[in-house]
Amino acid sequence: MADASPSIREIRQKIEDNWGWFLALGLCLLLGGMILIAAPLASSIAITLLMAAVLVVGGLVQIYQAFRAKGGQMWSLVTGIIAVIGGIVIYTNPLAGTFALTLVIAAVFIAQGVSQLLLGFKLKPHEGWFWVVLAGLVSLLAGVMIWMELPSSAAWAVGLVAGISVMFNGWSYIAIALAARAMKG
Repeated sequence: MADASPSIREIRQKIEDNWGWFLALGLCLLLGGMILIAAPLASSIAITLLMAAVLVVGGLVQIYQAFRAKGGQMWSLVTGIIAVIGGIVIYTNPLAGTFALTLVIAAVFIAQGVSQLLLGFKLKPHEGWFWVVLAGLVSLLAGVMIWMELPSSAAWAVGLVAGISVMFNGWSYIAIALAARAMKG
């Protein structure tokens, strides 16, 4: 059976042919990220409400599937019910949901930072180990900072993290578009 995935050459050609769209997407994402960062509380609440909606819809679909399937779907039913209840609770109190998301972000940053520090020190004889350690230190410090500033960090952490992520995605599309434009000649 032949591999149906596009080749690197096909992907490059598609990017070169559509570099303007990639640039437009990158600029939109960059602007969107700036907006998220400029209004972190509103962004945090909006993201929390979106997650609540996803939980409710996903939970309802899971409950439906549990009733459609024959036998052995008790865990799916229970998980679906928990997701729906969680989504409703978050929707009715988005600030509490934002607080919970902030706790998760802090915990993930701390765990990621410790993991990267350990990996970086294991890699120490190899070139580039310092950057892994530095990234781990930044993640660890960010997580501790968010954790230590609770509950006030709930007002800005989710929106700031989302904004930074969206901005970096925007920059990556801009870089791809400009490189493709240069290759196109």
